[in-house]
Amino acid sequence: MDNIKKIGLTALAGSLVAVSAANAGSLSVSGGAKFGYAASDGNEDLETDGNRFGMQKSVGFSGTGEMDNGHTVTLTHNMAVTGSLSTSVLKYDMGDMGSITYSEDSGDVGLGKIDDLMPTAEEEVWNGIDADTASSNELPVGRVDTGMTGFNYVYTMDMATIQLGYSPKTTTGNNDDGGNSGAGGLKSSTSVAITATPMDGLTVFGGAGDKGTGTQEDDMETYGLKYAFGPITVGYQKSEIDFAATTSNDLETDAFGISFQVNDDLSISYGESETEAETSSTDQELEGMSIAYSMGSISIAAHANEGKNIANQTANESTHTEISINFAF
Repeated sequence: MDNIKKIGLTALAGSLVAVSAANAGSLSVSGGAKFGYAASDGNEDLETDGNRFGMQKSVGFSGTGEMDNGHTVTLTHNMAVTGSLSTSVLKYDMGDMGSITYSEDSGDVGLGKIDDLMPTAEEEVWNGIDADTASSNELPVGRVDTGMTGFNYVYTMDMATIQLGYSPKTTTGNNDDGGNSGAGGLKSSTSVAITATPMDGLTVFGGAGDKGTGTQEDDMETYGLKYAFGPITVGYQKSEIDFAATTSNDLETDAFGISFQVNDDLSISYGESETEAETSSTDQELEGMSIAYSMGSISIAAHANEGKNIANQTANESTHTEISINFAF
């Protein structure tokens, strides 16, 4: 994905509290050539996905400026070709003191940064799984999440990286300068995530947090490890969600994954995930395979995922297969 051209001048941020003009810089525009095929079936007899071919329809605007104190500010906007805003990220890098990022809409903060770290050649086992595309109640459950819009502070020391997340009112709104979203009575989300590499090949991680859901807070935690030896990487992760609402079943998820780097260009992986609900005898089961291959300026990737008892409901089943081709130029 190369820059298409340089455009405009912009004032980059110079304050953590009130964003003000600090340094002028250019925003570069980037895009990609990605063509894909996707086939999704819900409950094994739902085939309403129509035309299965599609192209990536997004462009990115990004720019970086350096302040007088040596700190840097990076601004990124990712937008669909229709002009709708999908993601905005403003990052203030303080060097040895770490960095703080404010993301809007789809950034993940804190605990959400480690919601699924299982090794994979392309996509996670839950990608594309939906038992009924007409309903939002039949998507996979069990992943920890403490907000998609908010602040994320990252500090790295020796072998460990610490991330602190804060999502105001746990909203996903794209607020313009001077705007606001969410009701004053809603709870905010806070969380912490830690990743460490105590030895070559071994990565351990864990975190916990509270997610605001209306006027209540759900408790979430996750932990796991990955170990790479030669061309093989294996991983295990456990996640728990304790809902504040007494009408919701607490969830416990166990996931594992294995990937194999066949050579410099080809990698394959397999993963599984099982989620147990507190008062249900039906476990959600997800599994998937991924493969990725690159040859010069062209890369090809594919994954096939399957879900059973989605959201711990016996009638919910789904499959998703996707193949994509990326061109670099």
